[in-house]
Amino acid sequence: MAHGLDDIGTASAAASPTDAVGLERYIAPVNYIIVLLSSIALVLAALVLTYSVASRYFFHFSTDWQDEMSVFLIVGSIFMSSAAVQARRGHVAIEAISVLLSDNVNSWRLFAVDIATFVFCAFFSWKSARLLEEAIVEGYRSSSTWQPPLWIPYSLMTAGMTLLSIQVLLQIITQLRRGSDAA
Repeated sequence: MAHGLDDIGTASAAASPTDAVGLERYIAPVNYIIVLLSSIALVLAALVLTYSVASRYFFHFSTDWQDEMSVFLIVGSIFMSSAAVQARRGHVAIEAISVLLSDNVNSWRLFAVDIATFVFCAFFSWKSARLLEEAIVEGYRSSSTWQPPLWIPYSLMTAGMTLLSIQVLLQIITQLRRGSDAA
């Protein structure tokens, strides 16, 4: 079934390798590796949850660590792969209205969304780093009986949001370079 949004396509808005800013060439392989590792983490989370359900149902085992392990894996994979999703313009920009607007208005809309996204992601990254530092210094642990250290998910959150901020910043720089080349 074809949807209206399938025809729009957002890949053209992303920077191509030929006009990429210097660092964008280096972040693409990092994104690729992270997506592979995040995919493995999601499969592992599915296996852990499957084991949890089966062991609890058939053997009445306690599933203390399984739930938390799967949450760590899923949250880590989501945050870490967010830059790769943004590189394909898969997050924001409200593409449903792009067909209603001219190309010039769409490029300004996309630029404004990128600026707002960068500000939010940079702030989120900074707050995540502060939370990570606090978890390390204070030795925060989860409240479950398994009690894994909370620096693990906080470090994944900080790294993922930092990569996302860098990705959005590179897209802003690429748009600015395109604009100055066109003028």
